[in-house]
Amino acid sequence: MLKRLKTLLRPPRTPDGSPRPSTPLVEELRTVLAPDRVHMDGAARSLLSRDASVIDGGGAGPVCYPISTGEVQSIFEVAARHGCPVVPRGAGTGLAGGAIPMGAPIVVATTKMNQILDVDLVNRIAWVQPGVINLDLTKHLQPLGYHFAPDPSSQQVCTIGGNVANNSGGPHCLAYGVTNAHVEALEVVLPTGEIVQLGGVEASPAGLDLRGVFVGSEGTMGLATKVGVRLTKNPPAVRTLLLSFDSVPDAANTVSDVVAAGIVPAAMEVLDKRIIVAVENFVGAGYPVGAAAALLAEVDGLPGGVDIDAERIAEIGRANNATKVRLAETEEERALLWKGRKTAFGAIAQIAPDYYLHDTVVPRSKLAEVLEKVYEIAERHELIVMNVFHAGDGNLHPLLLFDARDEGVMERVHAAGAEIIEASLDAGGVLSGEHGIGLEKQKFMDRMFSDDDLDHQNRLRQAFDPQCSSNPGKVLPTGHSCADIQTLTSIPAEVWG
Repeated sequence: MLKRLKTLLRPPRTPDGSPRPSTPLVEELRTVLAPDRVHMDGAARSLLSRDASVIDGGGAGPVCYPISTGEVQSIFEVAARHGCPVVPRGAGTGLAGGAIPMGAPIVVATTKMNQILDVDLVNRIAWVQPGVINLDLTKHLQPLGYHFAPDPSSQQVCTIGGNVANNSGGPHCLAYGVTNAHVEALEVVLPTGEIVQLGGVEASPAGLDLRGVFVGSEGTMGLATKVGVRLTKNPPAVRTLLLSFDSVPDAANTVSDVVAAGIVPAAMEVLDKRIIVAVENFVGAGYPVGAAAALLAEVDGLPGGVDIDAERIAEIGRANNATKVRLAETEEERALLWKGRKTAFGAIAQIAPDYYLHDTVVPRSKLAEVLEKVYEIAERHELIVMNVFHAGDGNLHPLLLFDARDEGVMERVHAAGAEIIEASLDAGGVLSGEHGIGLEKQKFMDRMFSDDDLDHQNRLRQAFDPQCSSNPGKVLPTGHSCADIQTLTSIPAEVWG
């Protein structure tokens, strides 16, 4: 296999710098796509060998930019004939290494498949290609009175296909649910090249819920080329509050008490002291500099109901020692508060050039306890940590700040990250709320699942992808067939000649 891939996937230049003849694989790809949409140059391969995670070690083979379902099908068929793996890729904003190509596979970038194909307001369904930007879809729908509910922090750049792959969430998933709740149907190209539709837009699609199986599969079961998304009607009224606290536990306890009171806000986000300062310096939204924590809470629905819920949240906050409760008076003020939350990760560039954004979920009742452990872990590893997270559903996002140029810092970062995962699991939590498993949490899968659980996950994957050729080496830990195809996932550097 290594010898065959060495023949197929040589770089475009020899060691002395002279052009290298094209390879059979690349030549065939250039017959099914326009030649200028099959890239083998070092810049393209280097750029698409990483995602937004802190994981290194990827290596892309040919990079393909299809524009249609037929072209994606042709790529998979060519790949199958040559025995070459394929890695689907959206905008590359993933934070768990899910889009990092291992072992010089074909990388299928969906960024040119960016068309909103149809909007059906009667049935509240829109058909879109996978490369449509999340926020662009909502901007298109807003004048029609609708939006796409999942709203990750990377909303301005992440794609619908990536949202499907990772079952993405966002601040408003507390009330509206994650991506799986907003996808009705999928057109999918399987690794064999077969085109299938999973789910349906009718009220009760027949058969097993294979749509639900595919959403969150991280590219290991094929590539979605069309997505039928559910449209959410814009609420008639919205109230947004910002509560200040002198301690993070008080903010966390407020979240638990709000849910216990039977209130289901659209969103509840907690920011700690350091991130508040960074956000305020960056945006100037009026965040409470000097507070230990801030709770951004939002309720939507009918005007009378949201006024009642907003007041109840304020009362619960005061009962948990809130020092200030602020209600956004205008849409502009509300938008500015959310701009602060959505740009929080970019704001930390004022403090350090690099960060590792974590993603675990813990029971709401354990939020305060686990957060204290996160602070202790970071301090012990001599790292700065900031916390900004989806508190309503217990989805933690600790930010470990560092400068990758410092000697030995990456070892400390990864060690701290592993301890945060262990602390979350010990508290009864789970590995991921929305970022996925990818490469980042792969080795912890057998900490959360039994061998029997993992065996069934492996069998399910192979039902879609018998050769384990779609995004190989991801999600499942070693010891399971789709994780142990070392000829595909551990190709040494000398393969490139």
